[in-house]
Amino acid sequence: MDSGTDGFLPPPECPVFEPTWAEFRDPLDYIAKIRPIAEKSGICKIRPPADWQPPFAVEVDNFKFTPRIQRLNELEAETRVKLNYLDQIAKFWEFQGSSLKIPNVERRILDLYSLSKIVMEEGGYEAICKDRRWARVAQRLRYPPGKNIGSLLRSHYERIIYPYEMFQSGANLVCNTHPFDSEDKDKEYKPHSIPLRQSLQPSKFSSYSRRAKWRQPDPVPTEEDIKKNPELKKLQIYGAGPKMMGLGLMAKDKTLRKKDKEGIICPHAITMKEEPSGDGKVMLTLPKEDLNHNLEPCTKRTRRLQKNHCSAQFIDSYVCRICSRGDEDDKLLLCDGCDDNYHIFCLLPPLPEIPRGVWRCPKCIMAECKRLPEAFGFEQATQEYTLQSFGEMADSFKADYFNMPVHMVPTELVEKEFWRLVSSIEEDVTVEYGADIHSKEFGSGFPVASSKGNLSPEEEEYATSGWNLNVMPVLDRSVLCHINADISGMKVPWLYVGMVFSAFCWHIEDHWSYSINYLHWGEPKTWYGVPSLAAEHLEEVMKRLTPELFDSQPDLLHQLVTLMNPNTLMSHGVPVVRTNQCAGEFVITFPRAYHSGFNQGYNFAEAVNFCTADWLPAGRQCIEHYRRLRRYCVFSHEELICKMAAFPEKLDLNMALAVHKEMFIMVQEERRLRKALLEKGITEAEREAFELLPDDERQCIKCKTTCFLSALACYDCPDGLVCLSHINDLCKCSSSRQYLRYRYTLDELPTMLHKLKVRAESFDSWANKVRMALEVEDGRKRSFEELRALESEARERRFPNSELLQRLKNCLNEAEACVSQVLRLVSGQKARVETPQLTLTELQVLLEQMGSLPCAMHQIRDVKGVLEQVEAYQADARKALGSLSPSLGLLRSLLERGQQLGVEVPEAHQLQQQMEQARWLDEVKQALAPTAQKGSLVIMQALLVTGTKVASSPSVDKARAELQELLTIAECWEEKAHFCLKDRQKHSPATLEAIIHEAENIPVYLPNIQALKDALTKAQAWIADVDEIQNGDHYPCLDDLEGLVAVGRDLPVGLEELRQLELQVLTAHSWREKASKTFLKKNSFYTLLEVLCPCVDASSDGNRRSRWMERELGLCISDTELLGLSAQDLRDPGSVIVAFKEGEQKEKEGILQLRRTNSAKPSPLASSTTAASATSICVCGQVPAGVGALQCDLCQEWFHGGCVSVPRLLSSQRPSLTSSPLLAWWEWDTKFLCPLCMRSRRPRLETILALLVALQRLPVRLPEGEALQCLTERAIGWQGRARQVLASEDVTALLGQLAEVRQQLQAEPRLEELPTQLSAPAFEPLRGGGSKDMPKVQGLLENRDRMTCPEEVALAQDPSKRDLDLLSSLLPQLSGPVLELSEETRAPLEELMLEGDLLEVTLDENYSIWQLLQAGQPPDLKRIRTLLELEKPEHQGSRTRVRTLEKRQRRQQKVDLGRNSKDLQEELEAKKARSSGVKPEEQEFVEEAEHENILLTPTDHSPILKGNRNSLQQKDSDPMISLPSLTPLLHLSYPRHQVL
Repeated sequence: MDSGTDGFLPPPECPVFEPTWAEFRDPLDYIAKIRPIAEKSGICKIRPPADWQPPFAVEVDNFKFTPRIQRLNELEAETRVKLNYLDQIAKFWEFQGSSLKIPNVERRILDLYSLSKIVMEEGGYEAICKDRRWARVAQRLRYPPGKNIGSLLRSHYERIIYPYEMFQSGANLVCNTHPFDSEDKDKEYKPHSIPLRQSLQPSKFSSYSRRAKWRQPDPVPTEEDIKKNPELKKLQIYGAGPKMMGLGLMAKDKTLRKKDKEGIICPHAITMKEEPSGDGKVMLTLPKEDLNHNLEPCTKRTRRLQKNHCSAQFIDSYVCRICSRGDEDDKLLLCDGCDDNYHIFCLLPPLPEIPRGVWRCPKCIMAECKRLPEAFGFEQATQEYTLQSFGEMADSFKADYFNMPVHMVPTELVEKEFWRLVSSIEEDVTVEYGADIHSKEFGSGFPVASSKGNLSPEEEEYATSGWNLNVMPVLDRSVLCHINADISGMKVPWLYVGMVFSAFCWHIEDHWSYSINYLHWGEPKTWYGVPSLAAEHLEEVMKRLTPELFDSQPDLLHQLVTLMNPNTLMSHGVPVVRTNQCAGEFVITFPRAYHSGFNQGYNFAEAVNFCTADWLPAGRQCIEHYRRLRRYCVFSHEELICKMAAFPEKLDLNMALAVHKEMFIMVQEERRLRKALLEKGITEAEREAFELLPDDERQCIKCKTTCFLSALACYDCPDGLVCLSHINDLCKCSSSRQYLRYRYTLDELPTMLHKLKVRAESFDSWANKVRMALEVEDGRKRSFEELRALESEARERRFPNSELLQRLKNCLNEAEACVSQVLRLVSGQKARVETPQLTLTELQVLLEQMGSLPCAMHQIRDVKGVLEQVEAYQADARKALGSLSPSLGLLRSLLERGQQLGVEVPEAHQLQQQMEQARWLDEVKQALAPTAQKGSLVIMQALLVTGTKVASSPSVDKARAELQELLTIAECWEEKAHFCLKDRQKHSPATLEAIIHEAENIPVYLPNIQALKDALTKAQAWIADVDEIQNGDHYPCLDDLEGLVAVGRDLPVGLEELRQLELQVLTAHSWREKASKTFLKKNSFYTLLEVLCPCVDASSDGNRRSRWMERELGLCISDTELLGLSAQDLRDPGSVIVAFKEGEQKEKEGILQLRRTNSAKPSPLASSTTAASATSICVCGQVPAGVGALQCDLCQEWFHGGCVSVPRLLSSQRPSLTSSPLLAWWEWDTKFLCPLCMRSRRPRLETILALLVALQRLPVRLPEGEALQCLTERAIGWQGRARQVLASEDVTALLGQLAEVRQQLQAEPRLEELPTQLSAPAFEPLRGGGSKDMPKVQGLLENRDRMTCPEEVALAQDPSKRDLDLLSSLLPQLSGPVLELSEETRAPLEELMLEGDLLEVTLDENYSIWQLLQAGQPPDLKRIRTLLELEKPEHQGSRTRVRTLEKRQRRQQKVDLGRNSKDLQEELEAKKARSSGVKPEEQEFVEEAEHENILLTPTDHSPILKGNRNSLQQKDSDPMISLPSLTPLLHLSYPRHQVL
């Protein structure tokens, strides 16, 4: 019985249409186009073009609505019948004092309604029991066989349904001769008005609570209950469900089961038997043994009866309604509903005792159970929602129900679950649906044009679109546009906000109109549709399957509250289709097409009705249908027809034709009805403007039809009227008091009908005129203006687009095209140039076309005149073409004449070809003429391309061949020149000259040949420059040679002299690089030329320092520029020598001035000196102050010891252990020159002389070479003067004294006599010394004996620390001066010392003078202490590295004992370099810094001293005799070399 139990089978899909943009422009035309196909299904779906996406115009924040509540299982018709039946049974047992519990059979709830219906179909309870057909009943209920289900069903039927069926049949009321009729039986059914559809409120006494009770499961009986009840033990019923009295049926008042102290227990089982009565009725009576039971009275009714027995006047009224006896009044029951009396044993079934609580008699129970249910409707929810809150609720409900995200739930699953739920009486799922929301109040989802005009262009487009649901009902060809009122839901769209399972039930639209639904957004909406042809079949099936619902609500299908499973309908032959409407799609329902559906989830839709001309017959049939159902109309169909007929000119042809047909039928019917009225004798009549009356004042009181043409009223009964179809139902008054109220007379109606006919037939008369004009039936061609007037008439009268109208339009278009061509043809020359010309064939076709048109055209004469001119021109052109050599002027004149014709003549094309041939040949002749200027290769190629487009002729072919040959030769030579220019292997000038000479004969300008010629010219000029330089008076400068080499390399010519120049430049660069390595420090920012030149800005320390800082940044100018030497001066050796000499003098004067300035500055070592008072600035930019500051011996400026390279006392390289006594402090390496004064490595003079020898072999002059010669000459000159001073008598004596002091210091005990812990380098100065210093030495030795053992061990373990400590301990013993230098002796020595420090050359005489000056002054203890303090951190770091190295050496020796000693030493040295912690670059920098002052370190100057002593003995000898004669070497000119 339940169609949903076997699963839902989806019906077939409805038609889906996808219109093109052209089809989509007019919605009503497109709907009319698809109607023949879509109407067969009842509904269809339309997918708009993809670009049609209207914006959502609802104000989301202000959109608030109250939805309706839908209980799904109440929507389905069959399920609702079952629920109503269960409500009746539950109400019946409730009145009996028991609550209904539905039992479960085979794990599913028993369908009591189906069981009752099948039992009735099988013949009734008695017949089934007699034939033992309960197994068949179980089979029809789809229970499995073989489990004794039939007996169980019989038991449940006997307990629950059978007593109710007896009450329904009235068998228990034998005393009642009149069956109980419903009080509402004769009452007239009042259908609900249209505006209130779906909004019926349920009864206050809702059955939901009652259903909740009988849905609750019953507690499972215990074993004790089974034992006490043998019947229950026999049936073995353990499921939940109601129990009848005697079978465990539970009473409301549980006290009935308790024992009374004075009474007896009432029997639980009462058997009944059938006995025939005297009047032929079968009565159910109780056995005598049951009647003899002593039933103790125990209720208030019995006490009330006993109390009233004392009053005789009430005795007769207390008699049993069944047996009509008043005996045994203690067994009489008083009904709480009607106050009738019944014996408890007369009841059927009899009661064992007086029940407690409220009791109703069978008559009251039957009246209550047979009461018709109230009309079913949806109740409104109490909560108001916004779109957001409703969406959150809807999505949450769906996600929780299906236990998955909403977008992942398949539509098929939702569809099956929906139909399962609506068919289930067990599950009560409730959803909410925001349906029939008025767009006037809440706003449409489409943009709506308003007086404010705040729409964007895109919104404006959609606001005026015919597919906008606010526009479609009021389109010109829509019937509803003729209704002035805004009918909500029909002319004004309704909005729908749905959630999953929310449904719209089976219904058809009001007045059987069309409907269109658009889904703005959200999840799909599932639709079901039935075509109009099957509408009555659907109504019949639903009434047959659920007659109970239609008995209480005849217009049930018009209330949109009832569903029925499509599978059920299809099984009864109703055709059903379905579809899923997705967002952005339309669904259209056709007239009288039933449709229903549900929502797949949260969505927003909008719907409206519309009517077209084809709907008018269906609308009239709908009014007749409404009249039979006595249903209210939304509008008057007669009024609509008459309103349209009143203005026929506003109707299009199809609409006028349809309205005429409807008007004709309506007029005929009105004639018949008014005739019947006259026959009845009613003659009074008055005109009434029905359209001005409200609808409720002009509705027929019988059929509820809204009257318009006429109505019957009564003077005595003014509150009502009837339509002429129900003239007998108005009132009981006399016909003379009744009168006709009419809108139009019978004479006015035919007039309106005639106007419609004229409008409808106007097309036929127009069509005849057009047909006669197009086919020229009368032999007269119409003018163009006459045809245009016919076309305008069709447009003004809005005739349909027919084939005849299209022919007329085509004819007019052809005529317009012909006229336009003729006007262009005969217009002026300017117009002919701008427009394309006609061919001769086209001109002839135009003439024929104009003649064949059914339109008289006077322009045909002009066309014939042009054709005659063309024919004359053709004759002249053929004559000119036939001559052998027509002149160019004749051809040109003929062409100009042909252009003026405006027609393309074939001979004109031939004339044009001959003109082009002559013109091209002339261009070729001029280009190849000997006197003409050579044209480029591109011009010749373009000329050849143009020649290929010229028509072929013998002369053209010959000229084309010659031009092609010339271009081939030119391209060949051009390619050779390109190869010479780009080839890596350069060619000799002779080869290039040959190529250029050959190419000059070609009469074409060749770019590569010209480039090759230019390159050859440059090469010849370059060779001339080289010869000039090589044959000059002096060797060339390096810059000149480099420039020539750069130019020669860029030339695409093979030059033999280039390789010789490159070799000379390479040799010069090699010498410069060697000299740079000799002089320049690593990473020096000075150039070689700057180092070799004197520093002319030495007078200002600020300038020197700023230039030094700028050199680091590469911003300072060079010393050569400070010398005033330009690039040209550097090429002149004389200018270089002069500038160098001047620079020497400036350098000397500047350093003297700088020394005076720096000497005036306060010493940073003084205790009173602070950073603020000092003015000296170190190279780091800070002020040197305190310990660690050193003063340069040349410029007298102070520096931080850690920022510059300083001399090292412990690392001075000595020639032997016995050469330098320890106390000879004047020989200690304490001389310091700052980096601003010492700019280079200062190589020895011998190294410089080797560079000069290599320079003499270079055939190139370098500025650095000339500067080096000047520096060497300056050094040798100073050396000569220094030797001369050292060989003087005074200085020789001082040197002798210094030698004696040294010998005295060397006469002291040797190294082996000193403590063993002293290191050799530190003790070397103790090996000699004078007598005056012996006490100091003795004191030092005595102090040595006092050393403790730990100190000795420490010194022995750390020789570097021991040496530093030893030197520090000797500082107090140092005394001086050792020599006494007079001012006459000191001054020349200091001057020589100053000049020697300025030289960037290392000379031994410099150190000798320094020793004399040191010995002639006290020892500089502050500098020595500073140097020792600076040396301590370095030795500590080196000591740590040495210890680590020693450990590694010992470990490596244990592993590699068998290695070769030479290989082992190399490996240890490599490891030492890695473990020293100094990067290779840093190590080189340290070595280089040490080398700066090592060059100043005294080596072995004994030969010099010895030479000086020898010079004292040889008084007559020349003091310069031992100096090599370098003057000739410096002033030799460079030897000339033969040019390679």
